[in-house]
Amino acid sequence: MKVIGLIGGMSWNSTSEYYRIINELFAQRLGGLHSARLILYSLDFNEIERAQREARWDDAAQILIKASSAVKQAGADFLVICTNTMHKVADVVAEKASLPLLHIVDVTGDAIRERGLHRIGLLGTRFVMKEPFYQERLRKRFGIEVLVPTEDDMTTIHRIIYDELCQGRFKASSRRICAEITRRLVSRGAKGIVLGCTELPLLIQPSDIDVPLFDTTRLHAEAAVNLALAEG
Repeated sequence: MKVIGLIGGMSWNSTSEYYRIINELFAQRLGGLHSARLILYSLDFNEIERAQREARWDDAAQILIKASSAVKQAGADFLVICTNTMHKVADVVAEKASLPLLHIVDVTGDAIRERGLHRIGLLGTRFVMKEPFYQERLRKRFGIEVLVPTEDDMTTIHRIIYDELCQGRFKASSRRICAEITRRLVSRGAKGIVLGCTELPLLIQPSDIDVPLFDTTRLHAEAAVNLALAEG
């Protein structure tokens, strides 16, 4: 059984979901009193958010590199960064920490491809929706076309994520707003919706839309369990 290295705290609300899902799956698959062998390094999200907002991505990467080096020293066999947005710097973090990285975009791309879909709508922070690191990886590695919301809808979703979900506030009104934004993406041709922020599954449910919903938190956590239990 491999040791999972979790880099969390961005925000802690979704990190707790990773911990819960991973351990539930271990118990289901191994039975008895089994739970995961993992090392969790929880960051101060205020520092990360400020670096994001000020476009200091090198500084943000250094914070994650330090955390990743710590979990490696503690015995982690591979790295799981519990956020979509910070995968903007994931490759350099993994390289500097010298740990294999379970990339959230690759896990998501595999799930989309398994469903036979080639055009999806993407919700997430403004960084995920607007910058190329997420869309281009899906397009180049998996042949998936990505549709994103309008500028106004991006602003709304970004605000809901940072001002509400990351602070543990889940409003029915925001759930309805996000559902309407997803419906607009579907009307433009999206055959599925990627919740490209690990907080969004805390608000949006599969019953809210009529197309497949890709919960990146659960997909990433499940892939971590598969890798931890894989032989060799």
